[in-house]
Amino acid sequence: MNDNSTVLPAADAPRSADQLRLAKRKKLFTLLGLAVGMAALASGGYWYLVASHHVSTDNAYVAAEVAQVTPEVSGTIKQVKAVDTQQVKRGDVLVQLDDTDARLSLAQAEAELARAERRVQGYLASDEGLQAQVQARVAEQARTTAQLASAKADLQRAELDLKRRQALSKSGSVSGEELSNAQNVFSTASANLAAAEAAARQAEANARAAQGSLKANQTLTANTTVGSNPEVMLARAKRDQAQVDLARTVIRAPVDGVVAKRQAQTGQRVQAGTPLMSVVPLQDAHVDANFKEVQLDKVRVGQSATLTADLYGSRVTYHGKVVGLSGGSGSAFSAIPAQNATGNWIKVVQRLPVRIALDPAELRAHPLQVGLSMEVDVDTASRSE
Repeated sequence: MNDNSTVLPAADAPRSADQLRLAKRKKLFTLLGLAVGMAALASGGYWYLVASHHVSTDNAYVAAEVAQVTPEVSGTIKQVKAVDTQQVKRGDVLVQLDDTDARLSLAQAEAELARAERRVQGYLASDEGLQAQVQARVAEQARTTAQLASAKADLQRAELDLKRRQALSKSGSVSGEELSNAQNVFSTASANLAAAEAAARQAEANARAAQGSLKANQTLTANTTVGSNPEVMLARAKRDQAQVDLARTVIRAPVDGVVAKRQAQTGQRVQAGTPLMSVVPLQDAHVDANFKEVQLDKVRVGQSATLTADLYGSRVTYHGKVVGLSGGSGSAFSAIPAQNATGNWIKVVQRLPVRIALDPAELRAHPLQVGLSMEVDVDTASRSE
């Protein structure tokens, strides 16, 4: 061997191997620490930048504004033209009621309208006749007034003639027969005056009666025509109501959708308001997401949301928008609300329904049914209204 080479003792070889292993282990722990630190930093950054702006829940279900189909008139079901799960369009006939009674009621109302129109036409025609009658009574009153004046004049003349003959009879210038004739003429004039006064009073009463009849008849037709007369308008309203009742014997779909909960059967007697079936407008379905109250701090109307349905899984993603928050929790509107003012009260985290509208195009491409489970994620950093 070369004299310059250094020979290590045999005991130093194991110590060098241990140092190498320690150094290697220290390096590995350092790298692991750096990886954990980087992961924690990335996780914290993801939470701060992304996750903290999202709230999610799987307590969400598809819902829709279900339209109840009920009759507006009573009747017997003649025919049912829809069954459960059937797709219907707005205006499609669902149920046909027996319309016999409605048709008879319409015929009666039309007849009553025609009679009312003729009755009012009679009122208008009576106006002309009563006006002529009033004119005749006024003329008669004028004639009796003239006759009364003439009778008064005849009485005055007979009275003067009688007084003159009574004065002359004392001197014997007038015979008894002539005096008697004068007295008869006076009596006749007095009777004629009384008759003329009675006739004048009767003519005045007849004139007032004729004017009263005219006013009473004019009250029925004042400021109206046949078409605008109250009697005709009332009869026409009853006719229109009968037409509406007849039309209501045909029960149509109020919206587009799917028939559900059919209860109507042919021959069944139903009253107005009896539930016959429901129409579910699936094309307008929305999602009610029940978020915990601690998640709602930043949820606002107008924020965007992404949703998945258990029906399709993660391969189909829906996009929606928050359109409203319920006015109260589910427990607040339950049939028997919780009584929290008791001694054994236990706090329970409440959930508040949040309505989320879905994209109509996505809903048409992947239809949903009411009640299906959904998972909802709301981006609270998105622009709200």
